[in-house]
Amino acid sequence: MSFDIALSGIQAINDALDTTSHNIANAGTYGFKSSRANFSSLVAGSQVTGVQVGSVTQSIGLQGGILNTGLALDASINGRGFFMARDASTGETQYTRVGIFDASKDGFLVDASGRKVQGYTVNPATGKATSAPGDIAIQTGSIPAVASQKNPYVGNMSADWKVTKTAWDDAAVTPATPPDSDTFTHSSSSYIYDTLGGKHTLTQYFARTDDGSGPNGVPGSVDVHYVLDGAVVGSAKLVFDSTGQMTADPTNGFTVPLALAALPTGNAGTFNDVSIDYTGTTGFAGEGVTTKNAADGYASGTYNGLSLGKDGSIIASYSNDQKQTIGRLAIATFPDEGALTQISDTSWVASQSSGEALVNAPGEGLGGTINVATLEQSNVDITSELVGLMTSQRNYQANSKVIQTESTMLQSLMQAI
Repeated sequence: MSFDIALSGIQAINDALDTTSHNIANAGTYGFKSSRANFSSLVAGSQVTGVQVGSVTQSIGLQGGILNTGLALDASINGRGFFMARDASTGETQYTRVGIFDASKDGFLVDASGRKVQGYTVNPATGKATSAPGDIAIQTGSIPAVASQKNPYVGNMSADWKVTKTAWDDAAVTPATPPDSDTFTHSSSSYIYDTLGGKHTLTQYFARTDDGSGPNGVPGSVDVHYVLDGAVVGSAKLVFDSTGQMTADPTNGFTVPLALAALPTGNAGTFNDVSIDYTGTTGFAGEGVTTKNAADGYASGTYNGLSLGKDGSIIASYSNDQKQTIGRLAIATFPDEGALTQISDTSWVASQSSGEALVNAPGEGLGGTINVATLEQSNVDITSELVGLMTSQRNYQANSKVIQTESTMLQSLMQAI
């Protein structure tokens, strides 16, 4: 009987060594979680029969170190949860801590094993995401032009500005003849786009023409003249109170509408009417400056690449300097993560014991947050594994000694007969 007990010890140690060697072999594997073999005794009735590896515990909850890679499509999870990926051949959803992503040639976000990453698709126009995760398609072609409609402007119309020496004359301004510098005090330009993506220059010329001294004077007012591609397209008066705050127009508030839709663009496209929004513009003393002057809209652009945001957003960039959020990663958590079934490619699948996946965006629910341009390293503790290896070696030798002793005793018995 002692012979069989010792053999069971050797077998159990061999099984434990499989776990230890697997851990050591994957000490450099991104997202790998170490395991521990748990011995349990064997008893048949009242007779002890040895030992076996009763279970294997996965250290899924133990976070590995974070490695900065600097790559825009690398990500790690800080906290609980797994990235989700779909195996195209089986349709099975698999879970991994390895956040190495890329765009496939057929236009989907995939992981390092070629599986389609699961997440929430976002409509770039509305910013709304789908309610359920799925494959994330990437528009790798071009995006169409969008005509400008709004042009926010923020600046300071200095209260120290003097009345201009010469009055503004719309008729004197042409594409070939810019405004006389004596007719304005400050200017600022922005680009607006027509429906075909044609780029046009809209310049705002600011001038103080009224110091408020006359009987109909308006103190604290600044005239604005709008010139599009060298042609005057409108004007407005901005009024500031004694505290330097802009006074809202009774009809349009802080916005000046420019009727551009009927104007020629020089191509087959058309303009939208554009609203200039002066919210935040002041009339304080000191330097007159422009801090913001940029219209919406853009020309068409071709796909350049992807990057990830800190909230798990998947961001596509284009040649026209536009960036669009096209999706968001999904994070899956489980009631019992330790009961997940380990498979190849440093991944797991759900089991009956683990429970069903609870899926949320990063940082929501029980899921962890995203660290961009990083990867989670293996959580294997090499020192502990080597100590365990030496312990297994001593146990193996001890069980071998039992077998050797049993064999010697049997040999002595045979010689005595």
